[in-house]
Amino acid sequence: MKGGHAWVYRSDIAVHEDVPPGALVSLTDPRGQFLGTALYSSSSQIAIRMISRERVANLPALVAERIRAAISYRESVAANTNAYRVVFSEADFLPGLIVDRYHDVVLVQILTQGMDADPVRAAVVRTLAEALEPAGIVERVDGRIRDLEQLPPRKSELLWGEKTSTVITMNSGETTGGLADGVRFHYDGLEGQKTGAFLDQRENYAAAAQYGHGEALDVFCYQGGFALHLAAKCSNVTGVDSSRPALEMAEKNAALNGREMEWIEGNAFDLLKDYAAAKRHYDTIVLDPPAFAKTKRDLEKALRGYKELNLRALKMLRPGAILVTCSCSFHVGAQDFLETVSAAAADAHRPARILESRTQARDHPTLLNVPETSYLKCLIINVK
Repeated sequence: MKGGHAWVYRSDIAVHEDVPPGALVSLTDPRGQFLGTALYSSSSQIAIRMISRERVANLPALVAERIRAAISYRESVAANTNAYRVVFSEADFLPGLIVDRYHDVVLVQILTQGMDADPVRAAVVRTLAEALEPAGIVERVDGRIRDLEQLPPRKSELLWGEKTSTVITMNSGETTGGLADGVRFHYDGLEGQKTGAFLDQRENYAAAAQYGHGEALDVFCYQGGFALHLAAKCSNVTGVDSSRPALEMAEKNAALNGREMEWIEGNAFDLLKDYAAAKRHYDTIVLDPPAFAKTKRDLEKALRGYKELNLRALKMLRPGAILVTCSCSFHVGAQDFLETVSAAAADAHRPARILESRTQARDHPTLLNVPETSYLKCLIINVK
C-alpha cells in the first residue's frame, strides 16, 4: 500500500470492528499510522480498495468530483471519436466504477459494494447527467461480479433519460490513417459483450488501418472493429467470429459504412487450420481473441493458445504482409506475449519486424503502481 497500489487483500488486514459491506473505512499500519481512506468489501478477496490518502467525510461528493475530473481528462486524450471510456475504475481513482460514453448514450457498470450504495449511485447518475447531458444513461450489469461481491441481483436497464441505442463514430479526421469520415457503428447499451463495444482497441483500429493492404482476414472480429477500419485500405476483408449475433451486427455496421464484406461464423482455430491446409494466403491478418488467461492458473494453456493462433496465421501470410496480433489477458504479460509470438515466427520460419508495440487507448489509462490497469497488448508486425 505504501508503494502506491490501491488494493489490500483480505489475508493482509485486521478488521477491528464489525464493518458493514461497502463501508468507507480508515486504513492504518500496524503502528496505528493513518494511511488513507478506503472502500471495504465483505466478500471479495480484495478487501480494501484505496480511494484517498486523505480522510473522506462525504463519499458521494468525492465521487462526483472524481467523475468531473475524469471527464476533463478525456477531453485531452479522446480525440476524433464520440465513443470513449469516461471512468476506468482504479485508473480514475474510483475503484469499482466503469463509465463509457457512446455518443449520446452513457453506460455505467458498478462492480463493488462501495460503489453500489444508493447515495453513491445517485451521485454517479446525477453527475453524468449534468456534465455530459446524454439522451440516456444505461446500467450494464455483470451478474457474475455481483454474485462475487454478494450484491443483490439487478437487471441491465435505463437509469436516466429515454435512449439506450445510438450510432457512434470512431477515428474521424485526416490524422487517423486517412479515415477522414471515421468508421460508424451501431450501439445498443443493453446488447453485446461487456459494456457493448471494445473501446480500448479504438486507437489500434486506426493504427492497423495505416498498415493494412491487399486481402485481409480479421479473426475474432466481433462486430467488425478491425475489419471495417481495414476496409478503407484493403481490396477485400473477411471477418470471422463464433457469435452469430455479433456477425449480424457486423453486417449492419458494414452497411452503415457502405461496405460489402464477407462474414464467416466459425471456430477460429479450426478455420485457420483448414485455411492453412488449403494454402489460402492473405496480405493482412488480425488476431484479436478474448482473454485466454482469466487467472494465473490459465497462463500456460493461454500461451499455448496464442502460439497456435499466431503460428497458423504466420504460415498464411504472403511476403511483406502485416500481422496485427493482440492479447487482452492481464495475466499474460507484455514480455510473455512477445516471446510467444516470436516463438511462433521462429517455428513458421518467417522473419518478422515489429512495426509498433501498442497497448489500450489513452482513455483507458494505466495507473503507475497498479499494474492491473495495464492489460491490452497489440503488436503490428511486418512479415518477410
